[in-house]
Amino acid sequence: MFAMFRKPKTVKLRALHSANKFGVAGRTCQEVLRKGCLRFQLPVAGSRLCLYEDGTEVTEDYFLSLSDNAELVLLTTGQTWQGYVSDIGRFLSVFHEPHAGVVQAARQLMCDEQAPLRQKLLADLLHNLSQNIEAETRAEDPPWFEGLESRFRSKSSYLRYSCESRIRSYLREVSSYTSMVDAEAQEEYMRILDSMGQKLKSAQYNGSYFDRGAKASGRLCTPEGWFSCQGPFDMDDCLSKHSINPYGNRESRVLFSTWNLDHIIEKKRTIVPTLAEAVKEQDGREVDWEYFYGLLFTLENLKLVHIACHKKTTHKLSCDPRRIYKPQPRMKRKRPARKCQ
Repeated sequence: MFAMFRKPKTVKLRALHSANKFGVAGRTCQEVLRKGCLRFQLPVAGSRLCLYEDGTEVTEDYFLSLSDNAELVLLTTGQTWQGYVSDIGRFLSVFHEPHAGVVQAARQLMCDEQAPLRQKLLADLLHNLSQNIEAETRAEDPPWFEGLESRFRSKSSYLRYSCESRIRSYLREVSSYTSMVDAEAQEEYMRILDSMGQKLKSAQYNGSYFDRGAKASGRLCTPEGWFSCQGPFDMDDCLSKHSINPYGNRESRVLFSTWNLDHIIEKKRTIVPTLAEAVKEQDGREVDWEYFYGLLFTLENLKLVHIACHKKTTHKLSCDPRRIYKPQPRMKRKRPARKCQ
């Protein structure tokens, strides 16, 4: 009876499988429902309205509390809506074989969407749909190679080079410390440095860590190229479950460059100074340079971490004092000669 005196409320309405939204005005929930069914050519019997955001069903009482331009979904018999994540779910159902229609629909939703959270979800979805993970060569995926030198003919070759560059930079840091070593110990320090360089060269500077075509034991990714964050140095796992596939598209390739190969026992603060001190104090003992090699350049002491998981604080971890020098061979004690009876 009092409905006729109410000011009409305008809502944005769409049907379940339609990306198109229409403004519909009405004083009651039933009036909006009838107008919506007429607009979408749907039967009124069995139809109902719910909130686009979370799927809450709109009753007559609830309708009174709606703000103008609230987003509603019109459902018919047998249809359900769990909120805007249902849109994401529809796209994910064809995620493994995305096609132009899906991308176009996602872009349409993106254009019409104003809520920052939903914009972010759609942007992430479009980013993933645009990935060309299976492509490997420059000819197969030209946009991926944008900005890279022409000598890189495949994605794996570039990512292998990227990893090699990081490892080479660690070797340069060890080398730059030579001037800090006591003069009488510099020659031995440089000899160890040369041994490390030779071993790295034979291992191709461990570039296989980023190469999805490498053997499983020598890479940090799946055969498809997915990398998972291994968590901060003081944790066993990444609580945020960060993951990335730099083989997918150019944006992922660029973002992957911000991920770190983090030394659990710190390189500058701990490993290199300990190595220099070991050379100085060896006193006839042989420095186990391969132990330091493992700490500096291998997964024995390296963790791949998302930038958010890369803690800049002091790790307060030290090298194992039992492994700094090679074990010295024990002198065999001579047995006393037996006396003849």
